[in-house]
This record gives sequence, structure tokens and C-alpha cells, in this order.
Amino acid sequence: MPPFRPSLTLLLSAALITLIGCSEPQQEREPEASGSDNGVSDYPVTWRFALEEIEGSVQHVYANELKERIESISDGNIELDVFPYGSLGTSAQLTELTQDGSVHLAFASPGHLADTIPEVGVFTLHFVLSDHKEVNRDLLASDQLLDLFSAPYAEHNMKLLGFVPEGWMVWTANKPLRRPEDFQGLKIRTMTANLAAEAYRAYGADPQPTPYSQVYSDLQLQRIDGQANPVFAIEEMGFYEVQSTMTFARPAQFIASVVSNREWYEALPGEQQQWLDDALAKVAQQIYRKQAELNESRLLKITEDSNISLVRLTEEERERFREASLSARDTYVERAGDRAENILNTMLDMIATREQELAGSDNGDGY
Repeated sequence: MPPFRPSLTLLLSAALITLIGCSEPQQEREPEASGSDNGVSDYPVTWRFALEEIEGSVQHVYANELKERIESISDGNIELDVFPYGSLGTSAQLTELTQDGSVHLAFASPGHLADTIPEVGVFTLHFVLSDHKEVNRDLLASDQLLDLFSAPYAEHNMKLLGFVPEGWMVWTANKPLRRPEDFQGLKIRTMTANLAAEAYRAYGADPQPTPYSQVYSDLQLQRIDGQANPVFAIEEMGFYEVQSTMTFARPAQFIASVVSNREWYEALPGEQQQWLDDALAKVAQQIYRKQAELNESRLLKITEDSNISLVRLTEEERERFREASLSARDTYVERAGDRAENILNTMLDMIATREQELAGSDNGDGY
């Protein structure tokens, strides 16, 4: 039997039960110091963190690291409740819960968020990021990049806290995907934002926007022909069980953003905001290594547990895909506007400058 897959039929009831059972947010008021006249402290405070992925994922690793850090930094005054995917809703529903303050922290991935914040669709484009891990790490951690996206998030009542890399996207199908022509008519699953499909339309594919929890069954029943995800997701969701081939082209990394409700963040007492900022900074230093280790270990498990074929494209093959992907950049700018064009051009300039600084170094970023 296939392993258990999270079911969306649980979502509405689970969300209601969970949120009704949670206490009202306590961090809106300034906490009293221990030993105050009435002897009462408002601590501990509970924050809710909603994930787009299940237990064992990169997001779950990140959340557990953040939980450990924030509870340690605050001496237990902050308690972080983590809700894996399926607990509260779909990715789009989690964003809505964050915007209205029902959850305090959440992951929000460009593959769905681009319908709300089109500028983040830049992360769904192919062959924008560098092949050098140090370049990508510096880019994603830079204050300049966060500043570029700060206003678009704030306009939707979200505070952007950081970008989290989850690994290179790997294509799975029942055939190798070595040329753009191999995508012709291929029904490939994409995340639900319209912009997420454009990279694959550029190859001639037939994109199929599909919720994460539905992908396994749709592959098994051949409603879709293929999908793209980092290795850890392919393993944990069992996609390799119902596909014959994994193609490693390194077209894009799965980048998620960590967000909070903007009004909640701005209303945090100074010490709580500092605790959160410090914890986020410490986790950011660790997650790049942890996601790489997780993807490597999951690839080993896939090869041990199956006979799936692994296809790694040559640089010449990757170049053909890169050239074919460029039209999607024009579509991105047309749909997302001048601010998006500035973001794309700034990112490309930042990447090119850092690559020149590292020219000649062997610092490849791949599986």
C-alpha cells in the first residue's frame, strides 16, 4: 500500500478545532515584569507557526530549529506551536490565516503566493539563480533582497522575515526530460499561481495547477504525467513510487518565504521582537546546510528503495532549456509590472557581480 498522504478533507474541521482550542493572542499587550506589584506575569506567550509541508520536511526542520532557538533565547517565555501541512489548510489558506492574524508565523511559497504578490513569481522562473551555492546563499540572506520585497508583502499585511532555500527542483516523469521538446504536451503539475506555470509553458508543456496533497494520487491515476519538487519532497510524498525517471536539470530552487502578520509583528513588545529577530538570524545560518543534508540523505533512500532512473543533464542540455526559458521572464514582467522588472534585473546584477568575484572557484551547488 502507498504511504499515508495528507488529506484535504481534514482541513476545515481541523482548522476550526485547532483555532478554537487556541487561546487569544497574548502578545498584543506589554508584558509585566516578573515580580510586579500584583505578582502576575503575562508569560509564557504562545505563537502559532503554520507550515506548507509535512513532518520531516525542510520547513519542519526549520520550524523545529526556530522553536528551539526562540524558546531558549526567551528563557521559555515564548512557546512556539508548529502546525505541519494538513493541520490548518492549503498553502493559500495559510496565507489568509496569517493576513487576518489567526496564525502568527507561516511559510508562504511563490508557487501560490504569486497570485497575491506577483513580484515573488521571480522565484518560479528558471535559470535565474546561480549554480554556485555561495552566490545563492548570499543573495537570499541579503538585506538588499529583503528590502526589494518588503513593500509588496506589507501591502498585504504580511511582514517578510526571510527567504528559505529548500533545494533544487527535480523533474519526475515516466521518461527522461533531456530537451524542451520532451515537455511538448506533458501534463506537469505546478503550484497553483498562474505565474508558476509559465516556465513550463515556455517548454511546450501542459501545466496542471494541483494542491500538494493531491499530486501522488494524480500521478498514480495518470491524471498528470510529471511534477517538480526538491528531492526531500519527492521522497517524503512517495512521488518516486509512481514515476520511472528523475531528471536533474537544476532549473530553479524551491524558495519559501517566512512571514508574519505585519500588525502583529509591529505590535510586539520590544524584547519579544528582538528575541524573534535573533532566533531567525541564528536559524538562517543553519538551514542551508541542513536542507542540503536532508536532500542528500533522501536521494540515498530513494535509490535504496527503488529502481528509479536518475538522469543528470549536461551543461549543453541545460543551456537549451535556459534559452527556451527566457520568454517566461517577459511574461513575468508583463504581468507583475515595473517593480517586478526592477527586482528581476537587480537579482541578475547581484548574481553576476558575486559570480565574477568567485570566478575560478569550485563551488557548484547541485546534488
